[in-house]
Amino acid sequence: MKKPVLLVLLCMSITTSLFAQNIHLNSLGFLTDGPKTAVVPQSCTSFKVVSIDTGDIVFEGKTTGPKYQKDVDQEVWNVDFSALQKPGNYYLEVPGVGRSGEFKIANDAFNFAAVTSMRAFYLWRCGMAVDGEFAGNHYHQDVCHLDDAYKDYIGKKGSKRDGTGGWHDAGDHGKYVVNAGISLGVLFYAWEHFQPQLEKMELDIPETAPGFPDFLQELKWETDWILKMQYPDGSGKVSHKLTRKNFSGFIMASDDDEKRYFTEWSSAATADFVGIMAMAARYFKPYDADYAKKCLDAAWVSYKFLQENPGYKRFQQGDFKTGGYQSKDEDDRLWAAAELWATTGDESCLQDFEKRAAAIDYEIKEDWDWQNVSNLAMYSYALSSRQGKNPEVEKTIKENIIANADAIVEKGKTDVYSRALGGRYYWGCNGTVARQTVNLQVANLIQPNPKYKETAIGIVDHIFGKNYYNRSFVTGLGINPPMHPHDRRSGADNIDAPWPGYLVGGGHSATDWVDKQESYSHNEIAINWQAALVYALAGFVSY
Repeated sequence: MKKPVLLVLLCMSITTSLFAQNIHLNSLGFLTDGPKTAVVPQSCTSFKVVSIDTGDIVFEGKTTGPKYQKDVDQEVWNVDFSALQKPGNYYLEVPGVGRSGEFKIANDAFNFAAVTSMRAFYLWRCGMAVDGEFAGNHYHQDVCHLDDAYKDYIGKKGSKRDGTGGWHDAGDHGKYVVNAGISLGVLFYAWEHFQPQLEKMELDIPETAPGFPDFLQELKWETDWILKMQYPDGSGKVSHKLTRKNFSGFIMASDDDEKRYFTEWSSAATADFVGIMAMAARYFKPYDADYAKKCLDAAWVSYKFLQENPGYKRFQQGDFKTGGYQSKDEDDRLWAAAELWATTGDESCLQDFEKRAAAIDYEIKEDWDWQNVSNLAMYSYALSSRQGKNPEVEKTIKENIIANADAIVEKGKTDVYSRALGGRYYWGCNGTVARQTVNLQVANLIQPNPKYKETAIGIVDHIFGKNYYNRSFVTGLGINPPMHPHDRRSGADNIDAPWPGYLVGGGHSATDWVDKQESYSHNEIAINWQAALVYALAGFVSY
């Protein structure tokens, strides 16, 4: 039986002081049979790849370029050594520029990052003590928020019921259903799409769901909490969030003793609850059929409530100044119908989905997050093997998925740093860039094309150093990673290095990202962005 022991992992951070600042590449390394590219924003004509072990030059080539890109205001030269497929440890030497940091070529080049980024969810757990060892630092959070939560805002002033568990949502200590929806949806997709590899992933986490693979154990911890957000009166309403009235300062969660509350319900949160529970019923059933039934029964209660109450119920912040996650509910209701149908085959859910999908012209979004989860619905419908789908609807949705992925491929090819979101930058855009790998991998499942995986690898490259900054966007991993994320644990624990494995939000332009704790709009961490990172890496783990 596994025990809640510490994770002991070696540091993969790389300092930049010894290496050329102008060789930008994926500092995690490269897959043996995958693309291997770098960018040099300095005039150069040739390059060579040198073995760390022997000192031999194992590959030589000519650079291509220059290519100018306006948003970064740079001319760059491209390096391509994809033909090198021999596993080993290497560095790039570019005459007139210098040498890169060391990197490896291996089938498991992304495994360490995948485990670290997934285990970051465990380190986010609320309602229990968590521990981890990373790069010589001991990370610890005492048990927290055991008084979750009071019912003052759902009609029972002064009383409370159990709302413990789940994940802290972001750099704060709140828990939000709408953001949990897209996070769990993407993580369940990772399991569905890459299960043969993920079921072998060992996360060294407590045995909180005996018999479950580690990956699903972690998802169940959040699902257990989501179940508690459904109103106890049997109505099917779901509280929008569970938080204190305002954000805490930079304190550890165990020191956050301010009163916390279940808030009133919203229709978006209620619909997302249905989607989560329907997926949970599917994926947990092989490991715990009784729990799966509990999830499905809860989903039906909330779905029937939504059917009887078709109007949009906006969440009103009122006394609360914590995250709003205000979201229209058309996309959430679409997702609810799709997942319930995919789990049960219910005809009325199928009709509900197809009617709602037609209303948005079966659109597949390139740029999506918690504000619109319609892609989750479209993907579940397209990939389901259930009978009864309208053939024309299915054909149209699949065609749109392929067209969307093709457009992302072109944007990835056009951008000098393989960023496939074009010129769009905003709070949390790194999460969207990572989430585009879902679009690409779903398209690859429908109509396999090497370009989809190559573009997805380009996105991983971008996140871990092949970017304007020549830095990793993930704490503790890769070259010169973020040191000052907007994360209350990292700001309060008196450890010089931040908690490891977290993707930060990114810049509001191509060149304005700052590694500053106070800049939440550039440097916060959040479960929706983290789920996208996990998915991006999950497609390329190898055991």
